[in-house]
Amino acid sequence: MTPETSAPSPDSRPTRVRIAPSPTGDPHVGTAYIGLLNYLFAAQRAGTFILRIEDTDRTRFHAGSEQMIFDALKWIGLTWAEGPDVGGPFGPYRQSERTEIYREHVNMLLASGHAYRSFETAEELEAMRQQQIAAKQPPRYNGAHRHLTQEQIDAYTAEGRPYTIRLKVPSEGSTTFRDELRGDIVIDHNNVDDQVLLKSDGFPTYHLANVVDDHLMGITDVIRAEEWISSTPKHVLLYNAFGWEQPKFWHMPLLRNVDKSKISKRKNPVSLVFYQSSGYLPQAMLNFLGLMGGGMAQPTEQEIVSKGLNTKEGDIFSLAEMIEKFDFKRISLGGPVFDLVKLKWLNGEYLRKLSPDDFFGALRRTIFSDEYLKAVAPLVQNRLLTLGEFGDMTSFLFSDNIMPPESVWLPKKRTPEETVAFAQEQLTVLEASPWELEAITTALKQLGEAKEWSVKENFMLLRAILSGSTTSPPLVESLIVFGKARSLDRMRRFLDHQKRQANQRKP
Repeated sequence: MTPETSAPSPDSRPTRVRIAPSPTGDPHVGTAYIGLLNYLFAAQRAGTFILRIEDTDRTRFHAGSEQMIFDALKWIGLTWAEGPDVGGPFGPYRQSERTEIYREHVNMLLASGHAYRSFETAEELEAMRQQQIAAKQPPRYNGAHRHLTQEQIDAYTAEGRPYTIRLKVPSEGSTTFRDELRGDIVIDHNNVDDQVLLKSDGFPTYHLANVVDDHLMGITDVIRAEEWISSTPKHVLLYNAFGWEQPKFWHMPLLRNVDKSKISKRKNPVSLVFYQSSGYLPQAMLNFLGLMGGGMAQPTEQEIVSKGLNTKEGDIFSLAEMIEKFDFKRISLGGPVFDLVKLKWLNGEYLRKLSPDDFFGALRRTIFSDEYLKAVAPLVQNRLLTLGEFGDMTSFLFSDNIMPPESVWLPKKRTPEETVAFAQEQLTVLEASPWELEAITTALKQLGEAKEWSVKENFMLLRAILSGSTTSPPLVESLIVFGKARSLDRMRRFLDHQKRQANQRKP
């Protein structure tokens, strides 16, 4: 296969942008944030917004996550012109279906001398890493197989040794690229690893697949989170190695917690599924994400006075208004704060604007949907004497804030400290578990056996955290009905509360 000719300059082509989420779990609010920015960028330029699924990390692949991504993005109002579910002229749009394309392109890099085979075993790479840590050096590949002779390569191949293919980064100099929000960025090659391009299982890494796909799909502008800045020199080197024109790079500021730390599930719910199932309106969530970064202009003092606006009313706008008024030049590089207080306020504003019929419809679609009620009803049917008791026994499945007192969650003969520590272990186990009856039950029982907690203590603690009571419908079945996102959020809120309580008790 011969190298492709350079694509036309991005400035002379119709705008094409993409998001490329990985199906590794619940869709992240960060995916929606970057998705919205790409959507606005394309809409303002009569361009094309593309959805591509990056599913080459088979160790983290989560069956069903792809459909969850489609559903969550459509829930907040985003649509795409090309993607795995709608097709398009540059497909396939799942990277796992493009492996032959990546192999052809990596062979081009081997032939041109821009890449090489690396035969180290996992044990050898780990030993290398430990030696570097002991020497207080940054762990990185040391280039040991960068200059293998053909005889050495043939010998390793004859042994049947698996190998990866790595990018041959220049040993000296630096790479400069332009970030459209930051200007020129220079990164010394001493800080750029010989990144793996093709793994031993034949699947590409993000770096190779990202560059090849963006070029072949005609992407003119790469709009992504700022955490990818450090990887961009590798991508620029790949563009240069192939002789391809680079797209423009826009690295957006990361979403932050109120304390300015990077947003994470430890401090805020990050699953779009959580917000959907908790009764947030999609237009409120989309509006909230549109506030991130500062791209929407706020009303001037004159406008506030002349139109009689509340200062907060400038924070409320539709997707159509975002397309009209969002300005990428206004984006602030300071991390936008993902403030749940602000989101709840916004959601309340949208709820109050609904007609009574629309409000009732929103309740029926979420908190009191037929699907949810049908799942809850069997949990309590054999425990009720009257239908009026339904609310008493299931209220925790419809409530937002549940916080049991110590008398409910603390088992006899256990200290608060060891109980909270065990609850943290439960959270870790549940985060990793498939959300299925047998898987959850087995994982919890194995944890109890390992930590010497009885089944009664183990399940009673989790029951108290979830329901706020020592009695409830069947525990694991309730967890499944309540959903993984909301169940884990409830556990995290319990643990955060106990941490704050412990800090207050300190002298």
